[in-house]
Amino acid sequence: MHSALHDGTHPDVLRERLSHVYWIGGGSGSGKSTIARRLADRHGMRLYDTDAVMPDHARRMPPEHAPYLGRFAAMDMDERWVSRSPHEMLDTFHWFHGEGFDLIVEDLLALPADRPVIAEGFRLLPDLVRPLLAEVGHAVWLLPTPGFRREVFDGRGGPAWGFIAKTGDPQHALRNLLQRDALFTDRLTDQTRDLGLHTLGVDSTVAEEDLARQVSAVFGLEG
Repeated sequence: MHSALHDGTHPDVLRERLSHVYWIGGGSGSGKSTIARRLADRHGMRLYDTDAVMPDHARRMPPEHAPYLGRFAAMDMDERWVSRSPHEMLDTFHWFHGEGFDLIVEDLLALPADRPVIAEGFRLLPDLVRPLLAEVGHAVWLLPTPGFRREVFDGRGGPAWGFIAKTGDPQHALRNLLQRDALFTDRLTDQTRDLGLHTLGVDSTVAEEDLARQVSAVFGLEG
């Protein structure tokens, strides 16, 4: 797989070529997509949704570059979401290992640089994004509380939502997913702190517009 990160491109060159990109990472269901759309509309920015390109990236990754994806794809729904522990789910999920992150970078480099870009999604892992930042204020991670995550899933239909409903025990699958995502948020909290990156906590007391203003302030878009 050709990769912008491994083809000899100097890190300084990559940072310069991506200096117009603003990054919103964070836990699943933390409002990343909503905030990114608001800011893109408000400031005339291009939006890059890393969730939307997951199927394409999964197809483009050769098996030798995606061992975790291969094992995940071979599982049935109960093996993925019911029979394994949340810790095992966290430690073996392919996107949490950064598989396909090189393709995110390639996509961003291929976009026109005529205006700023907001890239958003849980796949934007702190240790992978940090080396690409010309300015640390161009990235922020949204960290949802467990209660907020539960409210989000309840709003989507709880155990009746999406792939959860396709398992043999949707209630147990949902509990596993919520616990896995809470562990992922804890990991993000530790990584962003260690790397000196910006974070914002998200709970039910934070209005979307207030969160959008906070992200704008981190990015230096206000004023």
